[in-house]
Amino acid sequence: MTHRGSVLVALALTLLPVLSGAASADLRVVYGILVNGQAAPEEGRPVVETAGGVVRVSNEPAAGWRDGAPRETSYLDYGTGRTWQTALLKDGTRCTVETAFAALTPLTPTDETATILGRACRKSTCEIRSNRIEVWHTEGDGERGTPTTNLVAPQGLVLRIVRNGNYEIVAQSIEPATGEPVRLPAAWGDLVDLPAYRARVAGSWVTAVPVFEGETINFGAEIPPPAADDPAAARSPVTRHAGGTVILRRVRLPQDLDDATIIAELVQYSRGDAYDRTGSVFVVPAARDGDRTTFLDALRRGVEVLPTVAGRDGRTYQGIVATGDYQPPVELLRFITPFGVRHFNDQVTVRGIAWEDSAVYRADVTELAPLLRGDAWIGVFIGNYDQGGHAVSLTLRYHPNRREAADGPAPERFALPLFNTCNVLEMAGQEYGRIFAADSLTVDFEVPDGARDCVLRFITTGHGGWENGDEFVPKVNEILVDGRTAARLVPWRSDCGAYRRLNPASGNFWNGMSSSDFSRSGWCPGAAVSAVPVPLPGLTPGRHTVRVAIPLGEPEGDSFSAWNVSGVLVGER
Repeated sequence: MTHRGSVLVALALTLLPVLSGAASADLRVVYGILVNGQAAPEEGRPVVETAGGVVRVSNEPAAGWRDGAPRETSYLDYGTGRTWQTALLKDGTRCTVETAFAALTPLTPTDETATILGRACRKSTCEIRSNRIEVWHTEGDGERGTPTTNLVAPQGLVLRIVRNGNYEIVAQSIEPATGEPVRLPAAWGDLVDLPAYRARVAGSWVTAVPVFEGETINFGAEIPPPAADDPAAARSPVTRHAGGTVILRRVRLPQDLDDATIIAELVQYSRGDAYDRTGSVFVVPAARDGDRTTFLDALRRGVEVLPTVAGRDGRTYQGIVATGDYQPPVELLRFITPFGVRHFNDQVTVRGIAWEDSAVYRADVTELAPLLRGDAWIGVFIGNYDQGGHAVSLTLRYHPNRREAADGPAPERFALPLFNTCNVLEMAGQEYGRIFAADSLTVDFEVPDGARDCVLRFITTGHGGWENGDEFVPKVNEILVDGRTAARLVPWRSDCGAYRRLNPASGNFWNGMSSSDFSRSGWCPGAAVSAVPVPLPGLTPGRHTVRVAIPLGEPEGDSFSAWNVSGVLVGER
């Protein structure tokens, strides 16, 4: 080979990496996130690090990661055309999803160009689940990478992504890489598909506390709870009360998740009971200094130990209001069971309807966080006289509101139980909520010092009677604080037909309606009951009075109307 030929070969070898599209230099690209044109540091900042044809993508939080946060990293190999999303979870396991470039949504180039951080970029577009995406990237200059592995420009470096015109990931700096070289991990852990990966990563953020699992609530034998001073009570077994219609357990809840969203989820199905029944998930407030009685005492010894309210109707109502030395149980979630879901699925066929397996009820109970930390007694009630009854599983899930470590203490919350006429001990003789026939429900209470942003968390449902009973007749619920009306509302559900697939044992009538379809006073068979927030902006620390007034319907033969109302004052201080 001549000297001239040797020079040409050497020149060709020198140019080969650039011509083939390999990275011209190892880079570190830092991106920022904008929402509606404003910086969003809480989203973190994506960082892309390149080394030849291998790219590592990570997200750096504005502050340090909170304890137990899953650590996610993505990799791209431009040589093999593959991406990996991998996560180290808080339990020490790792999971990874692998995707080929060819499986990603393709980008369509446009004629628009722009200069970003001194680099010429072309705009390409795509659509993902009705989201319009713009991707601005270089072309064939040897630099390659992307801040998100589902949007890849195979021959360029992505420097800006715009979703629906209001969410942007924009490169803020490009520097030579100075850290550890980028290499693919030696082990990927569990290789899973994308849905499984997302579920495991999301689940790693969540602290889940199973309270009950497949427990029966029926009319059967009672099992009393252990003594309060029993050392084993912190891990107590499930106990049953009021003829077996109430189950109770002491559980250990997270102590240090004050900035979490708390979701209560109950799964329920019939084990023999065919009817719609009132259900309640409740927590027993811890005894305060000076309390003579707790609701736990009534579960152990009967309703006779509860303080009473004498109604003008001549009836005695046990444990329905807070006093200076007693607090009623606090409802986390109220629900009404459907007509016989699962147990009667095979016994009833209705054309065009496939019955559901279970009813699932969920509620955001974050406002009650002060009652849901440390040791707590939690129970579930379903009123029934059936030997088969119902099966329930209850889980509390704590979802952190921040990915990074908190930069200061969370605001202190308080939750003050005020009243609860839902007769959890119905089958042990606790009176129904009929006090409204001749009186309003009245409670005196003390707002703590420093309280602000006070809200009454109000749950209400009307029951009973027959065709003209309060179950089927809209009634105004008036809430008065210190004699002034704070709210007037009519609890009413007109969407009950949406729950037909949960109600196999519901009666079907001549006109095509089903019993479960009828509109009702704040509830539907198979649905959770939403708590109503009643803001009390003028409420100041000190002594106050709250009254609830409802025009109760007249009895129809042996049938009577009743209202289950519960209220908790929540706020910050």
